[in-house]
Amino acid sequence: MKLRGYILGILSAVSYGLIPIFILPIKQAHFSLDITLFYRFFFSALMIGGYLLYSKESFKIHKKEALLLAVLGICYALSSEFLFLGYDFLTAGIASTVLFIYPVIVALIMFFFYKEKLTKLSTLSLFLAFSGVIILCLKENGFEINFPGLGIVMLSALFYALYMVMVNKSNLKVSGFKLSFYSMLFTSLFFMTKAGMAHESFAIPSKAIFFNFLIFAFLTTVISGLCLVFAIKYIGSTPAAILGALEPVIAVIISVTMFHEKFTVNLLIGITLILLGVTLNVIGDRKKISQI
Repeated sequence: MKLRGYILGILSAVSYGLIPIFILPIKQAHFSLDITLFYRFFFSALMIGGYLLYSKESFKIHKKEALLLAVLGICYALSSEFLFLGYDFLTAGIASTVLFIYPVIVALIMFFFYKEKLTKLSTLSLFLAFSGVIILCLKENGFEINFPGLGIVMLSALFYALYMVMVNKSNLKVSGFKLSFYSMLFTSLFFMTKAGMAHESFAIPSKAIFFNFLIFAFLTTVISGLCLVFAIKYIGSTPAAILGALEPVIAVIISVTMFHEKFTVNLLIGITLILLGVTLNVIGDRKKISQI
């Protein structure tokens, strides 16, 4: 079971790290980002909903749960939108790595708003992670930081951190699959509303794009989410979270090999510091829980 859990954790991280393969060509073709994200999350919701039907799990939720799930969907949507907007300012590899500091932002939110103590290990992890972010966002011609790109992707990390905190603190009485289904559904509704207000066409121009949307949704959302759920079940949340460090690594490998991103010294140092910082934060959080 342990081996199965580690394999599933790796699959979850690798499948999520494949996002640049689908998003970058769409952006280069100037196809609507809102329509792309609508179909990604809509198809994901359909697939997860199909599983709920197969497992005969009820779709019923209370009004308070519906409101909270809608807020979660909006946070998830904004995180996705800011990440993909960040691709216009930072390379996909750098943007994906900066996003990965969300566990550190979670720790800061818990410190400032829920008065949870920051351990020495957590403080060190904060320093390492943010140092890595600054190094990643340095421009090639000197110590000038790409502030627009940094700000946009940090917003993506912030909204994902808010999503994680709300899931943790809301005491939702729903299963992981039902939570995923409604999160994806409300996220798709957000992008549908946004695209509708901009009078964008929802027509899918070709079968190739239709299958691209399906595979995009299946690999980067459904497979990633389901593998993570079962990885946590088999090996626990801490090893699963540490394996998540593979997400930005995969994104960097794809960006370098497929989209000709330069593998610079800044990229190597920055990603190393962030991965080290996040890993220390996860381990420190695990120790803190075991002491309670």
